[in-house]
Parts: sequence; structure tokens; C-alpha cells
Amino acid sequence: MQKKKPETANKSPKKANLLDHHSIKHILDEFVSEIVASRGYKEDVRMSNARLLIGTVVIIVALVAQFYKKKFPENRDFLIACIVLYVVINVLLQLIGYTKEKDAILFTYPPTGSFTSTGLVVSSKLSRFSDLYTLTISSADPKSISANKPVHFTKSVTQWFTKEGIMVEGLFRREVEILIDEYAREPKKTE
Repeated sequence: MQKKKPETANKSPKKANLLDHHSIKHILDEFVSEIVASRGYKEDVRMSNARLLIGTVVIIVALVAQFYKKKFPENRDFLIACIVLYVVINVLLQLIGYTKEKDAILFTYPPTGSFTSTGLVVSSKLSRFSDLYTLTISSADPKSISANKPVHFTKSVTQWFTKEGIMVEGLFRREVEILIDEYAREPKKTE
């Protein structure tokens, strides 16, 4: 499979506020998503679509409660039911984020033409007051027979940014591609 060449010659350099870890993490996460997509992995948006659908239901419940035809004393039971439903749906939304998404920045389908039947879950972590960025690549279906073991690296973000906050894309790209190759490598068979 032929690799696509990066199209960084036409783009302006990515710049982060080095005092804001959210800015740094956002730029790194966006670039990881670009790299994974350039390697033939198509984004799986089912999880985000499910969250959007649940969020829409929450908004509809709130709007129905707000614009119900009867005035307050008469609609007290209806309002209580809407409030309870609103809380239950929001708790469901939080549970999905906590159990399924965790630190995930990207879910993918398997690459076209691949023998594997599972996509990737790419997740990252950059703790507050820390310069250590952790990138993890794992299987979207860890119980699948074609799932490989998760791989990760933890490195300082200072090696990927200049003092002015400009990202050195080539260095970071190399690290991410090595990690993707490490994940995609066939496990050695023991005889």
C-alpha cells in the first residue's frame, strides 16, 4: 500500500499557546486524526451521532417542558416527569462518555482492503501541569480475533514545539506513524 505524502507545503504552520495545555492537546489531537486518516482509516462517527441524537432528545424534552400549554400549578406532575427524564437522559449521556469514549479522539473503521475486521480507537491524554503527552492506539473491538494489543507512547510535548509555539510536524508525524506501524504489525506466532 502506497503512503500518501503530507500536504504541509501549502498549509500554514500550526501554532499553539504554550501556556495552555488545552491548546497544545487540541493541535496534537487534530494532527493525529489527520495522520490516521492519511493512512487509509476512515472515521467511524456512529458514537458521536448517537450522542448528538441523545442530546437532541434532551433538548426536545426541555422545550416540551418549557412550552407546555398549561400553566404551573396545573402542569406540576408533567414538569416533574420532564425534569426526571431530563436528568436520566443526561446521566445516560455521561455514562456513554465515561464508559465508551474515555479519552478517545478518534474511532475508525478498518482500512479498505485490510484483512482485519476491526477499526482503531485512538486516544490521548495530556494532564494539566504536565508536559507528558500519551497517545494510545487500540482496537475498536478488543474481543475480536483480529484485534492487536494496544500500543502507546508517552513523550514530552516540548520536543514537538518551538519556543514560539510552532509545531514541528515532521517529528510528531514520524512518532505517530511509528506507533501506527507498531500496532499494525502482525503478532509473532509462538510454536
